[in-house]
Amino acid sequence: MLSLYRRYADAILAKLNTNRMLALDVLRGLTITAMILVNNPGSWNYVYSPLLHAQWHGWTITDLIFPFFIVIVGMSLQLSLRQHSLNNKGPLIRQALLRSGKLFGLGLLLALFYYNFRDPEFNYVEDRLLTVRWLGVLQRIGLVYLATVLIVLYFGQRGRLLWLLGLMAVYLAGLWWLPYQDAQGHEFRGLLLFGNSFVAWLDQLVLGANHVYYRSATPFAFDPEGLWSTLPAIASCLTGVLMAQWLQSERSLAQKIRGLLLCGVVAVWLAELWHFSLPVNKSLWTPSFVLLSSGYCAIALAACLWLCDVKGWRRWSAPFVVFGANAILFYLFSAVLARILLMVPVADSSLHGWLYNSVFQPLFGDYNGSLAFAVAFLALSYLLMHWCFKRGLILKV
Repeated sequence: MLSLYRRYADAILAKLNTNRMLALDVLRGLTITAMILVNNPGSWNYVYSPLLHAQWHGWTITDLIFPFFIVIVGMSLQLSLRQHSLNNKGPLIRQALLRSGKLFGLGLLLALFYYNFRDPEFNYVEDRLLTVRWLGVLQRIGLVYLATVLIVLYFGQRGRLLWLLGLMAVYLAGLWWLPYQDAQGHEFRGLLLFGNSFVAWLDQLVLGANHVYYRSATPFAFDPEGLWSTLPAIASCLTGVLMAQWLQSERSLAQKIRGLLLCGVVAVWLAELWHFSLPVNKSLWTPSFVLLSSGYCAIALAACLWLCDVKGWRRWSAPFVVFGANAILFYLFSAVLARILLMVPVADSSLHGWLYNSVFQPLFGDYNGSLAFAVAFLALSYLLMHWCFKRGLILKV
């Protein structure tokens, strides 16, 4: 069995371009794998706490997944610029606009891809189309990517660092000092409550209460991938750009790993200290959350570099290479499959509910059954991703 896996892993790794950074591909694969795992439990009533987001302030390991992906976008962007001349910015900007538009459009399509076949009174136009959630994971990636491309093209290393700090400062200025009012005329300022912050007020004002994720939040409905919190998300992406610049320097691999590890540990330590005055909060994407998540991402990248390039232990990474090579397709497929499982009616439940209640829960129990469902979902997704990888079918947005 072990020799079979070795041959399989060697075949996967042999397909990689020698110019690619294996550690980054592995980290991307680990991140998207974790994202799909936590998004698809058998039952949301039975999920182990580390696989859930923090209720509000604070964090769990699940809260680090999306910012990891944002940081990786920044790293990939900086590394890909080696292949282009920055003197001719026009084509790069047009390509960024197109890519950003595609990501935003795919996010909207996912938001619209649902029909409740079990409810005879379900009206797709009223219940889905006219209440579509404007922003989401793919939309945020698209907006952050476009902004980061423009900053990287027009500013050097010092300018990028100033943009990173400036975006967080502007975000904090709005969060702490800009006043806002609810429908009754009550004025607020500087709050970081669920449904009551400058972030939430702006989302409801611009996007509308029916077009965000937390529609029932009071006094303001808001979106965890909303408008104002996109500013520090761009800062997260810029931390990835700076990490990639460090990796492109002339230093030795050992120095690069030590530098990433040191910066990561310091960033996490500062974020935890800052948490006492500015809470770490994913939904608000607070600057302390930027520090924490980027710090842990730097530590994770250092670990992958040490394992893959220093120790030469690469075979373990093969499945994550497969997932990471087609991260956007993996995300789209999993989201569509998850919705189909919820849409297909079986008895008085959905196919998703029937599979959990009739197969996984009786075999493994409540919590383990819910986790087993997520693992089975991941395994099914891997079969398709592996098939695509073997045939070189990579979705490039």
